[in-house]
Amino acid sequence: MFDLRPVGFVIGQLFAALGVSMLIPMATDILYQNGHWHVFLESAIITVLMGGMVALASANRSHQGLNIQQTFLLTVGVWVVLPIAGAVPFILGATEARVVDAYFEAMSGMTTTGSTVFSRLENLPRGILLWRSMMQWFGGVGIVVTAMVFMPELKVGGMQIFRTESFETEGKILPRAVQIAQRISVVYLLLTTACFVAFLMAGMNGFQSLNHALTVLSTGGMSTSDASFGAFQGAPEYIASVFMLLASLPFVRYVQLLGGNLGTFGRDTQVRGFAWVAAISFAIVIIYRMLNEGEAFEPAFREGIFNVTSVLTGTGFASVDYQLWGPFLVVLFFFMGLIGGCAGSTCCSIKIFRFQILFSAIKAQIRSIHTPHGMFRTEYNGRPISPDILSSVTAFFLFFIFSLGLLSVLLGLTGLDFITSVSGAATAVANIGPGLGDIIGPAGNFSPLNDTAKWLLCVGMLLGRLEMLTVFALLSPYFWKD
Repeated sequence: MFDLRPVGFVIGQLFAALGVSMLIPMATDILYQNGHWHVFLESAIITVLMGGMVALASANRSHQGLNIQQTFLLTVGVWVVLPIAGAVPFILGATEARVVDAYFEAMSGMTTTGSTVFSRLENLPRGILLWRSMMQWFGGVGIVVTAMVFMPELKVGGMQIFRTESFETEGKILPRAVQIAQRISVVYLLLTTACFVAFLMAGMNGFQSLNHALTVLSTGGMSTSDASFGAFQGAPEYIASVFMLLASLPFVRYVQLLGGNLGTFGRDTQVRGFAWVAAISFAIVIIYRMLNEGEAFEPAFREGIFNVTSVLTGTGFASVDYQLWGPFLVVLFFFMGLIGGCAGSTCCSIKIFRFQILFSAIKAQIRSIHTPHGMFRTEYNGRPISPDILSSVTAFFLFFIFSLGLLSVLLGLTGLDFITSVSGAATAVANIGPGLGDIIGPAGNFSPLNDTAKWLLCVGMLLGRLEMLTVFALLSPYFWKD
């Protein structure tokens, strides 16, 4: 009989830990004397008690290792259950959000998607704003650990290629997760602190600097203003662009860099590939705006760099409504959002390495057609790609396209127009943030959508954050056979 207790023990502990973290926004509301602090105290008590009871009820089997089914279930369960805890302050607090809106906001935060159903952010209590940013920050480091520990073990989407590049650790999955999380968290915290200080020096106040440092490093994109980064144009855009790019690189490389491996970034094929994609995208947008719109160099450069970086990394900030830049750039931005950053970063979407593996396979196939008797192999980072990795990457692309198409159709069936349906599906599955069109574009939000569409988008965000196959595997009866 399938034993849920090892899974429940971990999820219960994380649920309770998330409740304890609510004391931080509670203290923030006390500091700003807005009378909202009791909401976080009540939310903390509820979540700590619920998580604690689940953990205690499962503790008698917590020492056992996880089998493959339990590992998949734990990976998905964490990202389904924790947004429930994250939604409690939205339901009890000043937003008085309905369950669907509260869960949508929490899921968007934890998956670092950045889509929001809340407006008039400037009028919300500081604790609520900080809580949104904290959820994204937690989700950012959480997905890095998931990508480095669980997905290689589960052979999801070709991530097993990074198994030997992670960390020299031995033992069961959970002890290794703790060890890797500790090392990555140090780097994550250092980069967040540096970003916070840089924003302060650029003229943002302490609260704005903290919130945006949390959401920039997580490539989450939630802001303290309805205008997003349009309220902080100038030097903060350059700073945010730099740190969004840094967050889109593999965090394992930072750990190796701190260990004295100075050439670790330069030798990484996906880092070089991402740098080329970013540079070419920057050049296209900047030159097009200067030639087509007659825009001066500095604003074209600054706005181009910031908004391209935000879309490419899936962060979701917007400093201007880039839909006004013309159809060509809107289409370009749509496809840029489907690329994403590097594996092992806080970024989302397809990821650079999968495109590189796919192109390498296509190149080998074309060469074999030209020279039928030749021996050509698919390579990545100078090493041959095994058939199981290539099949995993191919399966990921198929499931990504299938999920995008199916979600678009389902959203259309709820009454949404074509642009909103397709871009909404893309922004959910790729965890980008804003979509396109007048409703969910960079100048709008997701509040006007019907409840069915919001629940569907929650499913899409979960699929995208866990790279499809982790979720779909649980739906297969064959997977649960002993």
